Amino acid sequence: MTTPRKTARKVIVTCAVTGSIHTPSMSPHLPVTPDQIAAEAIAAVEAGAAIVHLHARDPDTGRPTQDPELFARFLPRIKQATKAVVNITTGGSATMTVEDRLRPAAHFQPEVASLNMGTMNFGLFPMLNRFTEFQHDWERPYLEGSRDLVFKNTFKDIEHILKTCSGNGTRFEFECYDISHLYTLAHFLDRKLVTPPLFVQSVFGILGGIGPHPEDVMHMRRTADRLFGDQYVWSVLGAGRNQMPIATQALALGGNVRVGLEDNLWAGPGRLATSNAEQVAMVRKLIEGLALEVATPDEARAMLSLKGGDAVKF
Repeated sequence: MTTPRKTARKVIVTCAVTGSIHTPSMSPHLPVTPDQIAAEAIAAVEAGAAIVHLHARDPDTGRPTQDPELFARFLPRIKQATKAVVNITTGGSATMTVEDRLRPAAHFQPEVASLNMGTMNFGLFPMLNRFTEFQHDWERPYLEGSRDLVFKNTFKDIEHILKTCSGNGTRFEFECYDISHLYTLAHFLDRKLVTPPLFVQSVFGILGGIGPHPEDVMHMRRTADRLFGDQYVWSVLGAGRNQMPIATQALALGGNVRVGLEDNLWAGPGRLATSNAEQVAMVRKLIEGLALEVATPDEARAMLSLKGGDAVKF
């Protein structure tokens, strides 16, 4: 008698296309204009990403912006060209007010919005040791200013974002940069301001948050298991060179992964990634090498209980 083949576990790949951490002078491949962001997102989906996590930038200077008009230049194009789940940031940049950060998610009502789960130091200034020449006058002060900048995400801020977006059917990518952020999420779960399945994105290697050591990854996983049991879907991102090692460990622990030029500009030692799709292809190779399968956008929707791409406002 033939034994039925066991179905492989599905892995959600998120691609964070541009973000607000890196500046244009750091890589010629960092997408800045709406055309570039749309093209990079579409290519990432074609390479295997189920979710695209999106920020906008001023097309002339590359500076991060939460102007909904700029989001409007690429969101419909991505929706028309792919079946991807679109995740709009409410993190924006640490230099912005929470009201400014919230504008695009409140306006476009995406299936998913990111949500930072705690106030923290967010140190970008060490990048000045590697990058010394800049095209735009805002870049150096932006990085240097992170020495004395608090990324504000108070309980009041988080509750405001939750209540604004939940009424639109938007669910959340809960970005947890430290163990305390998991406990904050558990607090909101206890208050029933969030509902399972929780999409927990553990972030490793940002100066001011938890480190990238394998024990840090295990600690985050064990704590989330204890707090949320089977009520959450776990994903990870490693900043910079930590991206693929942490993805590999998390895959072995049953997790999902996030890649993209927001988190890491590189494709190997001393070699800049030429696109977001290149990093998606790299992590897809890892996934399939572990006898796992990449989730389609619709499979990701089912895993995260999303409202569907036809219920957004773009």
